[in-house]
Amino acid sequence: MSPDSLITAFDRALRSAASVTAATPLPAAAQAPGAELTAEERHEAAALMRVNHVGEVCAQALYHGQAATARTPAVRAHMERAATEEGAHLAWTATRIAELGGRTSLLNPLWYAGAFALGAVAGRLGDPVSLGFVAETERQVEQHLEGHLGRLPHADRRSRAIVEAMQADEVRHARDAVAAGGVDLPFPARLAMKAMAKVMTTVAYRL
Repeated sequence: MSPDSLITAFDRALRSAASVTAATPLPAAAQAPGAELTAEERHEAAALMRVNHVGEVCAQALYHGQAATARTPAVRAHMERAATEEGAHLAWTATRIAELGGRTSLLNPLWYAGAFALGAVAGRLGDPVSLGFVAETERQVEQHLEGHLGRLPHADRRSRAIVEAMQADEVRHARDAVAAGGVDLPFPARLAMKAMAKVMTTVAYRL
């Protein structure tokens, strides 16, 4: 990567690790007044949304890393477009965490750096593998979000609306990556991705 690319990546890391203001408004259902939550419910919802925020930091980093090492302009544009959409998710989750009185992860710069490196490696393996990596990542994220819908307080309609909107986008991202030429990853790679995601979600829930 050129020095200019590294500078751009570092700038993105700083912006992605911060709480940002959404260029895209919150999903309509998330703008409706929410029910009053207990202190315990607020704490649980804030922790889960912090995990989701970390996921979006990592998603942006992965896409940025893959865009930086993409072999073709078309795939580079695909990654940049997806990163922009993930930026909306990043802002939505940051907004909801603040509403719940929580905080974003203390390790966001590290999450970004690690995910960017992983994305860059995926891009180096060629566009079909890189797109397949996107598809598998988004499938796993979709399953992860489904689990959070089962854990979020039922009364927390605002958080649930955000997660549901994110989930729909992740499904579309996976479908688009396959349509663009993504290949299925080998089982050991998929298993390793799940293991890394488990570590991330466990740590982010607390930190």
